[in-house]
Amino acid sequence: MNLHISKSKNSESFYIAKSYVKSNGTTSSTIVRKLGTLNDLLVEHGPTRDDVLTWAKNEVKIETEKYKKEKEAKTVLIPFRADRQLDYDKQVFYRGGYLFLQSIYYQMHIEKICRKLKLKYKFKYDINAILSDLIYARILEPSSKRSSFKTASEFLEKPSYELHDVYRALDVLGNECDLIQAEVYKNSHFLGNRNDKILYYDCSNYYFEIEQENGSKKYGKSKEHRPNPIIQMGLFMDGDGIPLAFSLFPGNANEQTSLKPLEKKVLGEFGCQKFIYCSDAGLGSEDIRCYNHMGERAYIVTQSIKKLKKEEKEWALNMQGFKRVSDDTPVDITKLPADDKGLYYKDEPYTTKKLHQRLIITYSPKYALYQKSIRDKQVERAQKMLDSGNTKKNRKNPNDPARFIETTAATKEGELADIHHYLDENKIAEESKYDGLYAVCTDLLDDDVSDILKVSEGRWQIEECFRIMKTDFSARPVYLQDENRIKAHFLICFLSLTIYRFLEKKLDSKYTCEELLDTLKAMNFVEVQEQGFVPTYKRESITDALHVACGFRTDYQFITKSKMKTIQKESKGR
Repeated sequence: MNLHISKSKNSESFYIAKSYVKSNGTTSSTIVRKLGTLNDLLVEHGPTRDDVLTWAKNEVKIETEKYKKEKEAKTVLIPFRADRQLDYDKQVFYRGGYLFLQSIYYQMHIEKICRKLKLKYKFKYDINAILSDLIYARILEPSSKRSSFKTASEFLEKPSYELHDVYRALDVLGNECDLIQAEVYKNSHFLGNRNDKILYYDCSNYYFEIEQENGSKKYGKSKEHRPNPIIQMGLFMDGDGIPLAFSLFPGNANEQTSLKPLEKKVLGEFGCQKFIYCSDAGLGSEDIRCYNHMGERAYIVTQSIKKLKKEEKEWALNMQGFKRVSDDTPVDITKLPADDKGLYYKDEPYTTKKLHQRLIITYSPKYALYQKSIRDKQVERAQKMLDSGNTKKNRKNPNDPARFIETTAATKEGELADIHHYLDENKIAEESKYDGLYAVCTDLLDDDVSDILKVSEGRWQIEECFRIMKTDFSARPVYLQDENRIKAHFLICFLSLTIYRFLEKKLDSKYTCEELLDTLKAMNFVEVQEQGFVPTYKRESITDALHVACGFRTDYQFITKSKMKTIQKESKGR
């Protein structure tokens, strides 16, 4: 604290001021208390100016002692001036949710991978800062690379690079996409053992805001039924729902051809040799099953009952021979109540030209009731279509209600044919045969059925991975055109998903994706007169859990600048 005297033409004012160092390294001061004008103070502390000066210096000494005691007691007093405007063009809002993502990023030692890239390419920009900021921005505020740079400028740690460096870095990240994936997988073991004895595989596609095919951006069967060119992604996920590896392939390619090249990388570069391959029927062709029957690998894939040979299909649709999954007790499922919540199965050897397999059929009354309720609504809609005369079918949609509408042409002698549309009861009855039934094929001939079904049921997590990337991380539409930068874009989305999933796992998966992302986005701070930061978020059980999981705390009423720097270091494991 020091005495500050302000002189004007007709008066002299005395203040107690406190000096501090600004973020740019320069020194400034702030008024702690106004003592008064010389004329006013002479009345109480005079009669001379020297008497007033002696009193004022003593007040500074008292204020200094008071400040020291308050500092020891962790109490912070910051004065505000009601007559002072905000500083022009001064940032006071800062995003802090990225600190928790940063904790996972550094535990995975991704900064060491970036160090290897810098040694290889000899560039001057900080690729670690660029990659980490792009990942944090993709999770907290997904947008274009330009907007992500702007978002990063609102982090507590500002970008140490320029916008043009971001686009240069994308070229490097695209070139080294496979290397980064392999290194990230190896480093991820620092966060604990990976559940890589079960690997799920699935494909999805992403559309581009372009009108013509270009490179790997081809017209294909879009998941969103869009007419735009698309690119496809194949994704491997471990048994805990954490991404393992991905590849990109042209939008017009058969997705089954994408598996072997990526799996060979997983076997070679990742060192995963012993695992159970799990996928849906679309990625479980006999060729793929044979490939995963080799070495120490096995497979569990869903099987379309409708595509079974006649003998196996008749056996699958027969309601006899079922057992309860939980205890293997034989059950007559035709006598089960409609609201029964049990799961029942039967199995038998299933031999094809190349493989000896095991076919497992499950039946769930709850699932049967659900399928029936969906179909009843579709039949109701089909009837409304008949009543209105609108019987046009959508061939692209297998759930189109118009599939239940049949057409016949009746011809009277010497007259034109009369077209008749009606509900096809046979079609409805045929579909109802499959209600509640589900089929799985595997080469695990001796494993317990409940274990096999548990693995198969985990496929929902890879669907959720794609949903998070597309919806929460806005991976599409894609606006980039250069092939390398497109790879880099999806690499950033992949790494964002991996970091998010690990954070989710650290929280024991107690919170939904929406809850966790909303919390991270809200964990912001306001800087107060360059003295420190005040959190603007609400402390809840989820914020407590985040702090415990990541090993630092930001939920104090006031955080000094030095303390915030310590928190930033702690989030990097330093």
